[in-house]
Amino acid sequence: MNSNPSPLNSSRFEGCTLTGALSVLTEVQDAVCVIHGPAGCTHHNFSLLHATHLANDRLEVPRLLSSCLRENDIIFGGEDALEETIARALSLSPASVFVLSTCIVETIGDDVAAVCAKSRDVPVIPVPTAGFLGGVFETGVRNALSAVASLARPMGGQKTLSANLIGEKNLEYGVDENAAEIVRLLSRLGIGVNLRFVRGLGTRDIDRLGSAAVNILREPALWPVGDDLKQRLGTPYVDSFPAGLTGTCRFLEEVGRVCGIDATDAIGEEKAHQAEMLAAFDDIAGSRVCFRSPHPMFRGDPGAEAMCMGCADALDLVIDPDGTAIPLPYPVPVGTAGIRRMLNRWRVLVREKQRE
Repeated sequence: MNSNPSPLNSSRFEGCTLTGALSVLTEVQDAVCVIHGPAGCTHHNFSLLHATHLANDRLEVPRLLSSCLRENDIIFGGEDALEETIARALSLSPASVFVLSTCIVETIGDDVAAVCAKSRDVPVIPVPTAGFLGGVFETGVRNALSAVASLARPMGGQKTLSANLIGEKNLEYGVDENAAEIVRLLSRLGIGVNLRFVRGLGTRDIDRLGSAAVNILREPALWPVGDDLKQRLGTPYVDSFPAGLTGTCRFLEEVGRVCGIDATDAIGEEKAHQAEMLAAFDDIAGSRVCFRSPHPMFRGDPGAEAMCMGCADALDLVIDPDGTAIPLPYPVPVGTAGIRRMLNRWRVLVREKQRE
């Protein structure tokens, strides 16, 4: 638990636990999310999610309902209000309902799990999302992924040669481009994607979660989810999407090892692809650059600098405190395609510096 309010504590910049959970749960297309708390918690998150969808050319509206707790509910308990809101959610004929708690609900002690456990025709799943004791955005993501996974049934028999993508950053710009890069890399090994867990799924799709040969986590922060799925469904995992030139090749090696595939040819093909990609940036070879944090109080990803240094070395860039200032990327670009997009931004910055 982390309740340190110091601005130097980076967890305070990570966002609301409730928002993290909703970034996952609203991707279950036939579900309704009930937010048990004051109306403002729902209004804020609806606006954020809707705006993010529109910015990414997605026209769907998040299916959110609020129990709209008022002063009397907070004093005397809000479980009756939650019951009424769940009934309203069920009237919309969803395939599943997720009930998210808020800080005030955890404070007054409503037994959300007990209300959700009552017998109904569709699953009503509680998701703890109160962040007032130190939970952050990623806490909500992990709790939501575990809640959705509770709907999956263990698969008997042999697993298929496929992968699940676990915990994509649905509010991240370029999330689909990142997934496309993973699909491209896996295709070098002859592996397809079983599920993007959770992005654009229906409740019935979740039954296929246990049929993949490997789970690929978006980032190491999701290790608890990977361990949970390994224990529950018997699926091993790779702990993150690939980052950097050598990291992308290591990713192919690791996935191949887990799936019992010799990745030697796939790695050779990817190295040739990377060399061709880097050759397209010969025009900035020898340029002087320096890497800086995007914000003085934001540490960013610890692997970002190493990844950037690897790319700089491959392009014969000179590290110089007076060179072109290049912000360390956050999150780190995914795969070779992500590096290509990053290097295009570097080229723009280097040319602007040269024109000064």
